[in-house]
Amino acid sequence: MAATVTGGAGVARAEAAPPAPPVVTRAALDPSLVAGRGADVGFLEQEAEHATTNGTLIGPGRTAYTLASEASGRRAVSLAPGQFVEFTLPAATNAITVRYSIPDAPTGGGITAPLAVSVGRRPARTMTLTSQYAWLYNQYPFSNDPTAGLLHPDWWITECSCVPAATTPTPTITRPFRPHHFYDEQRMLLGRTYPAGSVLRLAVPAGSVAPWTVIDLLDSELVAPPRVVPVAANVLAFGADPTGRRDSAGAFDRAIAFARRTKLKVYLPPGTYQVNRHIVVDDVTIEGAGNWYTIVKGREVALDTPAPDGSVHTGVGFYGRPASAGGSRNVHLSGFAIEGDVRERIDTDQVNGVGGALSHSSVDGLYLHHTKVGLWFDGPMTDLRVTNNVIVDQIADGLNFHTGVTDSVVRNNFVRNSGDDGLAMWSEKTGNAGNIIDRNTVQSPVLANGIAVYGGTDNTVSRNLVADPVREGSAIQVGSRFGAEPFTGHLWITENTTARAGTYELNWNIGLGAIWFYALDRSIDADIQVVGDHYLDNTYNAIMLVSDWPVKDRYSITNVHFRDVRVDGAGTSVVSARTAGSASFANVDARNVGAVGVNNCGSFHFTPAGSEFSLTDLGGNDGGWLAPWLLPNTITCDDRPPVVAPPPPSTW
Repeated sequence: MAATVTGGAGVARAEAAPPAPPVVTRAALDPSLVAGRGADVGFLEQEAEHATTNGTLIGPGRTAYTLASEASGRRAVSLAPGQFVEFTLPAATNAITVRYSIPDAPTGGGITAPLAVSVGRRPARTMTLTSQYAWLYNQYPFSNDPTAGLLHPDWWITECSCVPAATTPTPTITRPFRPHHFYDEQRMLLGRTYPAGSVLRLAVPAGSVAPWTVIDLLDSELVAPPRVVPVAANVLAFGADPTGRRDSAGAFDRAIAFARRTKLKVYLPPGTYQVNRHIVVDDVTIEGAGNWYTIVKGREVALDTPAPDGSVHTGVGFYGRPASAGGSRNVHLSGFAIEGDVRERIDTDQVNGVGGALSHSSVDGLYLHHTKVGLWFDGPMTDLRVTNNVIVDQIADGLNFHTGVTDSVVRNNFVRNSGDDGLAMWSEKTGNAGNIIDRNTVQSPVLANGIAVYGGTDNTVSRNLVADPVREGSAIQVGSRFGAEPFTGHLWITENTTARAGTYELNWNIGLGAIWFYALDRSIDADIQVVGDHYLDNTYNAIMLVSDWPVKDRYSITNVHFRDVRVDGAGTSVVSARTAGSASFANVDARNVGAVGVNNCGSFHFTPAGSEFSLTDLGGNDGGWLAPWLLPNTITCDDRPPVVAPPPPSTW
């Protein structure tokens, strides 16, 4: 719905057009499609494309390196100076989060620009937007410089289907090369509570330095009053500065030491506390007033010499002791925000929001923003509970259980705009075991996967909602890669919903599956049960099983069982098999499938007996996708079938 605009300088006002009724979504889907799945959060999501605006709709689009591809639901609204978007609040609201994008500076480093926020006829307040934490370029591990040439001219690239350094004449590569990670988000307390039905306007002032401002969505929330912990080691008593002008790291250390001696909690009252290094935690409980009120914020600091772990920077973060030093235990962190200052990806840097080894511990109700990884745990360690956190705008992963993490739970967390896997379990050197990733929402991972499991034993991925992965990954990956220990025992993948997944794999130049199994380092043969998943509006395939070409005759994928699965929309196939092995299917229903139901290339030997990948029909597979004449292993191989975009998903 468009609105007529009048007015001169400053922010224009709308005339005549009534406000659009509120459309509340979850991951840009009708909430009825994802009931009981994903995180139960305190905010309500409204997509800008459903609001009243005099701006320009962008999308839908799923091609990487575009603003539409990284937007929630693959659509957003672009505003020029003087334009606006208006949301009708669906419930009482005193706080908002705006997901947006503004341009980078011409030579990188970002800009800042104002956004006017007003409700009804009350005076507008200014939200300062920034692109200082967005806009990465080039090849992994990426660059902040839009003018730079290829970081790896000796790598094969899709753009020319060549290795530039080995190609004569050398191809011309467009700069900026592969811009991505466009979006950021900003929170604002409104200062009062507005009732449902109030109209909130986001407007770009006429004199804005940003030639365009893209608004993706609005999250509106009714935030409870600050929490008070009266009997505690209050950091103010130890010299902490709640204005953020002075560094409070030493005061935090003193409060923690006192709390450990006296068996008290540490309390972080409302305020912004400057902390520019790790706070080491062990056997301590630290509680804030709530993550809207207590903000622990720090700069990224260059180290004079690299640390033993390879870090060249430090920054704000709460860290357990390393596992090699015995780790930490009985640590409980809750009710505060960590605002980092990470603007580039340096994999050796320990500039994560929460890190180290934490056994018999919990992390609950944090807001983690602008760190490298929200939570990165290096085990061995056991019995960690990660619950009710919001993890957004990370340079790399949202969370990673790395090396020997056991009997731990990741539940009811919200992850958006991670620069790598949203949630990952990586069994490098030592296997993870007995862990549960349950009832989380992961939206718009810019690179890699929503949820990834790399090796391990007896782990579970259940009742999650994963939407809009962009490139070189998908919603759920089961991967034998990155030097992970083998999959053993079982892996349960149950009752998850994915949306608009099945992305383009840059290196292979093919489409992936919403869920994909990848045998690169070794075969995958654990007992894997995929039960009750829903794969909605898949860009390419719903299910993919693959081994890389150099190892296709060495490794296979077997013992995978799909049951009670729904596929509502696939741009290509329901199943794409590019490996040796087998899988069984029972009650897997599919509709709106764009290509052949089973694209079975196997190991590409095309033997007279058929493909090297066998499918077993256990009955109840409706929709005509698993035809009897395709079984058990007939070749139906099309390397890159044309994509037929499916209709939007609907109630089954």
